[in-house]
Amino acid sequence: MQLPYKINKTQEIITIGLLALAAVLSFYFYQNFPGQVATHWNFAGEADAYSGRAFAAFFFPALAIGIYLLMTFLPLVDPKRERYAEFGKAYNVLRLSITILMIGLYGIMSWNGLGHEAPINIVVPFAIGLLFIIIGNFLPKVKRNWFVGIRTPWTLSREDIWNKTHRLGGKMFVFAGLLMILMVFAPQALYPWMFGFVIALLVFGTIGYSWFLWRKIKK
Repeated sequence: MQLPYKINKTQEIITIGLLALAAVLSFYFYQNFPGQVATHWNFAGEADAYSGRAFAAFFFPALAIGIYLLMTFLPLVDPKRERYAEFGKAYNVLRLSITILMIGLYGIMSWNGLGHEAPINIVVPFAIGLLFIIIGNFLPKVKRNWFVGIRTPWTLSREDIWNKTHRLGGKMFVFAGLLMILMVFAPQALYPWMFGFVIALLVFGTIGYSWFLWRKIKK
C-alpha cells in the first residue's frame, strides 16, 4: 500500500515514539490516578469537569493514535491523492505537530491528575498558539485536496481561489497563534473574548474571503 506522499523517517520515528510512550505511561497513570481525574478546565485554569481514571488514562492516548492513523492513511482515499506529493513535507510536519500537542497536553493533564499543580491556563493557550503558527507557515504550501486545508465550496471549485485563500489563511493562523500566546500575559477576564475573536477570525475570515474571491470572479 503506497502512500501518495513521502514519509519523513526521522519525524515518523519521533511521532511513533511519542505515541508508544503515551501508551506505556497510560498504564502507570491508571494505577496511580485517583478515582476521579480533572479532564477539562475553564479559562481561569480551574477544573470544571472530571472523568474516571480509566477514561483519563487511556482515552487520550487512544485518541492520539486514532488521529495519527487517520491522518496517515486518509490520503489514500482522497480523489485528489496525487496532490499530496506536492506538499508532503508540510503534511509530515503537521502530523508530527498535532501528535506533539496531543501527547504534551495529555502529559500536563496526567501530571495534574497525579496531584501536582499544572498551569493549565498558561500551557494550553501557549501550546495551541504554537500549533497555529506552525499551521500558518505551512498552510500556503497545501495543494487542493478533499481532506486537508481550508475546504469551502469556493476553494474546491477553483485552483486560484484555493491558493489565494490559503496564502491569506496562513497569515491569519500565524496572527491567531500570536494572539493565543498573548493570552498567557493578558488578564483572565479577556481570555474568553480573545479566544472568541481567534475562532471567529479563522472561521469567518477564511470562509468569507474564499466567497469574496468567487463573487469577484463571477462578476
